[in-house]
Amino acid sequence: MSRIAAIDPAAAEGKAKDLLGNVQKALGITPNLYRVAGQSSAALDGLLALTGALNHTKLGPKTREAVALAVAQTNACDYCLSAHTLLGKGAGLSPEQIAQARDGGSSDAKTDAVLRFARSLVKNQGHVSDAELAGLRQAGLAEGEIVETVALTVLNIFTNYLNHVAETDIDFPVVRA
Repeated sequence: MSRIAAIDPAAAEGKAKDLLGNVQKALGITPNLYRVAGQSSAALDGLLALTGALNHTKLGPKTREAVALAVAQTNACDYCLSAHTLLGKGAGLSPEQIAQARDGGSSDAKTDAVLRFARSLVKNQGHVSDAELAGLRQAGLAEGEIVETVALTVLNIFTNYLNHVAETDIDFPVVRA
């Protein structure tokens, strides 16, 4: 049972109702993560705005899902692992690529560098070395892609932490860290 109630979209009011309605229209469902975040329309609005903006990164949907998987595994967030395993499959990640992403790696050199960096960001609370940044550049990442990697990591940290605090009920096929 969730420690922060997931709002019933039908009972939501004001901006939260509108935002949850938009989630329903976009996804065909209203996942519990968004229903919990809907307890604060400002938090839900921010979550949706950052998610929407980051859907347009140069990194692409497979890499974005791989980052979500790496961060969720590092933070032991079963909710996000469950959601992004399903979303990763939808983005075209194979079961092997999903397993590799969870371990913070990829057979693609650029994606591997992104995932190793994302895990380092989580483990080191954002403190990274000059050598790590140089490694990203050597793997072919432009400055903007480095910034996008930080943003994607932080977005996923937010959802991981919200799910830890709320103990959000998992409404996807369950995957454990």
